[in-house]
Amino acid sequence: MKLSLENIKPDAGSSFKILLTPKLNEIFYWHFHPEIELVYVEADKGVRHIGDHISTYQESDLALIGSYIPHLNFDYGVKDVVETVVVQFREHFYEDSFYRQPEMQSIYNLFEKAKTGIAFYGATKKQAGAQLKNLSSLPPFEQTILLIQVFNLLAKSEEYTLLNTRPIAKHAVLKDQERMHKIYQYVELHFNEPIKISAIAKLVNLTNAAFCRYFKKSTKITYTEFVNQYRINFSKKLLLQDKNVTETCYDAGFESLSYFNKTFKKITGENPSAFKKRKGMD
Repeated sequence: MKLSLENIKPDAGSSFKILLTPKLNEIFYWHFHPEIELVYVEADKGVRHIGDHISTYQESDLALIGSYIPHLNFDYGVKDVVETVVVQFREHFYEDSFYRQPEMQSIYNLFEKAKTGIAFYGATKKQAGAQLKNLSSLPPFEQTILLIQVFNLLAKSEEYTLLNTRPIAKHAVLKDQERMHKIYQYVELHFNEPIKISAIAKLVNLTNAAFCRYFKKSTKITYTEFVNQYRINFSKKLLLQDKNVTETCYDAGFESLSYFNKTFKKITGENPSAFKKRKGMD
């Protein structure tokens, strides 16, 4: 489950990037980027995996994802190629003076909320999706106007769910970005092995104690808690792919079925069997 840092460049003559139907449904693309992302996808059924949130969607999905939040491509596992519109904006674009005007306050607030991820449903999802599907046919100026209209629709809507996910780190300086990226890459490669603080501390040139303080300050959780969250997110994916609980436990790196059940329930509020049964009925 490799986490990739995606390098995004705006379209020519534009301040944002538009992707149409990337055709990644056969690729497990777990990635993150500084850019804020608005994504709309149409599929009979799919998996929404944003940060530490994982669920399924029906018919279509619309989400606004903040900077540095890891997420899975929304068409992953879908049998056929499905219509998808992805719009990616530079990290702090909504802090420009244009969005600081009184008329734009609700849109500014929308992107503040999006720092932890938002999913939209109901009429809002349908209306915004229909507008986004027309985006690529317009010239750059008209694209910008249409996006502001979509922002306004989302900002005024009450049909949304806050995902409350975490960015991978508070990237204050480049050195800190590189250090946290090394840590996340290490976890991706070794999450199913015994947790060794000494190994990861050595990788980033810190003592064990200094590493523990650094990681807790950066992420608000301990390294062990983070690895366990990563394992549980991975185990959710396995359960959705019809792995049984015992197989999932060991494939996700847990050495004890009882500890796996306890950790899963602590993080998700339900045991693995209940999660598997409930998601199987969605």
